[in-house]
Amino acid sequence: ERGIHHHVYISGNSAGSDTSKMVKTTVFPLLLLAIASTTSAFIFDGVRQKLKADLLDLSYETKRGIEATPEQTERIKDLFVKLERLNPTRKPLKSPLINADWSLVYSTSDSIIGKGDFPRIGPIVQKIDTPSLMAENSEVVSYFGIKVPRKITAELSPQNDKLANVQFKRFSIGPVGFDAPEQFKGFLDITYLDDDLRLTRGDKGNIFVLTR
Repeated sequence: ERGIHHHVYISGNSAGSDTSKMVKTTVFPLLLLAIASTTSAFIFDGVRQKLKADLLDLSYETKRGIEATPEQTERIKDLFVKLERLNPTRKPLKSPLINADWSLVYSTSDSIIGKGDFPRIGPIVQKIDTPSLMAENSEVVSYFGIKVPRKITAELSPQNDKLANVQFKRFSIGPVGFDAPEQFKGFLDITYLDDDLRLTRGDKGNIFVLTR
C-alpha cells in the first residue's frame, strides 16, 4: 500500500508541476498579450479621436479652407497625415462604410471649395456607391444672389482596395445637363475611413476632409 500511495503522490505532484509550467509558459504570456493589445487599442483610439477633433475644429474654423492662414493649412496637413497613419479601415473601397453621402468640410482645392469664385451655399456633397461604381458631387452655387444647383456624375474604376480612377460622365447646371469631355478624369485615393470621417487625396495633390 505504501508503494501504491507513494506512486500516486509522485504522479499527482508531477501533473501539478506540468500544469503550473503550462500556465506560466502559455497562459500568462497570452494574458499579457491580450492586456497589452487592449491597452494599445485604447491608447490609439484616444489619440485618433483627439486628432479627429482637432482636424474638424480647424476645418470648420477655416470655412472649408477658404479662410485658412498658411499656419492653419500646415497644421491641417500635419493632422491629416497623422490620422492617415491610424486608419482603422485597411480596405476602404471594400468597406460598406464608404457608401454614403459625404459632406466636404475642408480641401486645399480652391476650385472645389469656391475660393475666389461664386460662393457655395450649404453643403458640398459627394455620394459614393461602390456596388454601381458611381460617384456624384453636388452643390448649390450663388450666381449674383440666384441659387443654382450643380451636379457632376462620375464612374469609378477601382485599381486596388483604396484607390479608384474617376471618369467624369455628366455635368448639370440647374436644368441644363451635358456630357463631360473624355479628358475630364482623375483619381480617388481614400487614405482614412471610419464611421463618420473620410480622408481622401486627389490626383492634383489636393487633400479632402469629409464627414457624414
